[in-house]
Amino acid sequence: MTSVRAAVGTLIIAISTVQLANGFFGTLVSLRVSIEDFGGPMGGLILSSYFAGYTVGAVRCGRIIERIGHIRAFAAFAGIIASATAVMPVAVSAIPWILLRAGVGFGAAGLFITTESWLNAKAGPSDRGKVFSIYMVGTFAALGTGQLLIGTADILSFRPFNLITMLFAVALLMVSTTRAEQPSIEKTAHLPYGLLSRAAPLAVISCIVAGFLGGSFYALVPAWMRGEGIDQPAIALFMFITVMGGLMFQVPVGRLSDRLDRRLVLALLATGFAVLAVTIINLPHHRWIIYPAALFLGGFMSTIYPVGVAHAHDRMPAEQIVAVSGRLILLNGIGSSLGPLLGSIIMRSYDIDGLFYFMAAVAVVLAVLASYRFIRVEEAPHLPRPFDVLTPQAASLSHAYKEKPVSGGFAGK
Repeated sequence: MTSVRAAVGTLIIAISTVQLANGFFGTLVSLRVSIEDFGGPMGGLILSSYFAGYTVGAVRCGRIIERIGHIRAFAAFAGIIASATAVMPVAVSAIPWILLRAGVGFGAAGLFITTESWLNAKAGPSDRGKVFSIYMVGTFAALGTGQLLIGTADILSFRPFNLITMLFAVALLMVSTTRAEQPSIEKTAHLPYGLLSRAAPLAVISCIVAGFLGGSFYALVPAWMRGEGIDQPAIALFMFITVMGGLMFQVPVGRLSDRLDRRLVLALLATGFAVLAVTIINLPHHRWIIYPAALFLGGFMSTIYPVGVAHAHDRMPAEQIVAVSGRLILLNGIGSSLGPLLGSIIMRSYDIDGLFYFMAAVAVVLAVLASYRFIRVEEAPHLPRPFDVLTPQAASLSHAYKEKPVSGGFAGK
């Protein structure tokens, strides 16, 4: 038991270190893109390439883990990210950065898949919820702290990239030197294309929309703030508050979705996001107004995906849970790739107001569809099962070591 706890603790500390670097890295690249002035379309491609690589990683990394095992896979994925990060400050050009950011996204997907599948294997049924709660708190706290690092960083120098490379190397060192036994791999069931969209169309749409909103916001908003002359500490605090909103909303929204029809919850979340997006544009831009709005905006934005995943599992057979999770990750990655690309095009003509109105319109579409499904389609039964945590980082391996679950329950980021 002590060795299991040590292994789980090492993994959580390692992946929290990765999230610390990743949160810092994402905002850093967004700010650098605005400074380097690569041009609207190329800048959008740089920002969306991370999510494109992440999407490919969500599809392919599971097979890599099956072939070489968790420890070596973690080391390989961390090595990819560290190498790409080290090259970026010496190859400051659009095409290299597109390729390098795609490599970072691929490696990040691999790290999260490796970690979450390992945690699922090592945590028993009686303590899995507790383990993943600690995991989520650690990763969200690290992701938020990564935003705060921007406040004092010299973003035009090599130093931020060196720090990020060092953090990924530390995570690699912690996992590669662990004495913990890595889990065995089980093959997962195939999910025919079209089956999920027919059984749970709202889940498909909500996961795409969640990726679109998150990708657009985290990639483009820091760049715009920098272009408007907002100082780095203020940008860092704004992004930190947004991430903390995502953390604060997880459990309350998860419990609410277990008590109410998830389609109604999706409609409420999407409506809340749309209202706040428009509110941020039209209210006075005082910090005492913008920061609370950012907290709730982050909360609504980060909980659309997990509620959509839970809705999908309500409507799919229990033996398909692994394949369904992987397919929804893919859809979320597609939305995350499209968000920065389309958003940067809109911002060229309509600035930040256009981006927020566009994100609000996308959220309204989800709210309308969720409301329609809530009114017209019978609710899937909620069958009891333990509280479970599933994040957009987890792909097809994330449930590979659990006992066959009963459909239902909330899976939350």
